[in-house]
Amino acid sequence: MRRREFITLLGGAAAGWPLAARAQQRERMRRVGVLIAVADDAEGQARLAAFRAGMQEHGWANNARLEVRFAAGSVAKANEHAAELVSLAPDVLIANSAPAVAALQQRTRTIPIVFAQVIDPISAGFVDTLARPGGNITGFVSLDYAFGAKWLEVLKETAPRTARVAVLRDPTTSGAAGQLGAIQGVASSLRVELATIDVREPAAIERSVAALAREPSGGLIVLANLTATVHLELIVGLAARHRLPAMYPYRYFAAAGGLISYGADNLDLYRRAAGYVDRILKGEKPGDLPVQNPTKFELVINLKTAKALGLEVPPTLLARADEVIE
Repeated sequence: MRRREFITLLGGAAAGWPLAARAQQRERMRRVGVLIAVADDAEGQARLAAFRAGMQEHGWANNARLEVRFAAGSVAKANEHAAELVSLAPDVLIANSAPAVAALQQRTRTIPIVFAQVIDPISAGFVDTLARPGGNITGFVSLDYAFGAKWLEVLKETAPRTARVAVLRDPTTSGAAGQLGAIQGVASSLRVELATIDVREPAAIERSVAALAREPSGGLIVLANLTATVHLELIVGLAARHRLPAMYPYRYFAAAGGLISYGADNLDLYRRAAGYVDRILKGEKPGDLPVQNPTKFELVINLKTAKALGLEVPPTLLARADEVIE
């Protein structure tokens, strides 16, 4: 082979190397660990489906493998699954709820973690600031504390005779105090007396709700927390049994028979989280990606439940609803 031909051939091959390397990099299967705090039920599958859809929109339908674990509201299971997922050395981890993120954080400070549904990541110790998270964690918060005032206002609008409201909370949840404080801030102006019920064991919840129902004009507000989600059917059932108007933080409570819910569109948070996973897989650092607030909200009214409680929902409120369940 002539020297000129050899050099030309070598140069052409070298020029192709970066293209080949980039193609190989694109084709390399990435691994994404997914820790969903709720059970592997309709709600859990809906969250997973939303995340999968987001990944597909960003072009990861065929070159990202999801390792999915459901913790079913159990801290022990969250810790077990977190250890297992970290041992797989995924490229990115995604989780929802403070307990799930904390379980992952305890096991890795290097693998990027994106949360899709955390109330207050600063008080939970996950990020330094919302604008500059630092470290290996970033994501999407699931509510604004101002929701608390909205919950009480809408409950009072739906059931005007409500004068005593019990707030169901998990005091160990980051963000519980902020949610309660927002409700307390408008209670006096709405002429509502507040009490709190700690959401712990089912028997304790039943006793507290029954005690509330013994007095007239009672109502419930359920704060956003994992424990309430675990006991969703119990809480919704107690409100129906004792004929108590109740406000819930997420749509799936109203879909399960709760009177009314107002909060972030959680499935949208999972779709948006896929966008952050995409950016991290392409080389960005989680500490440089700002924590984002929810942008889509849902007011859901269950008219069937309203009728069972003898309530006539104001037309103005129905007009504002994003969804009416009949």
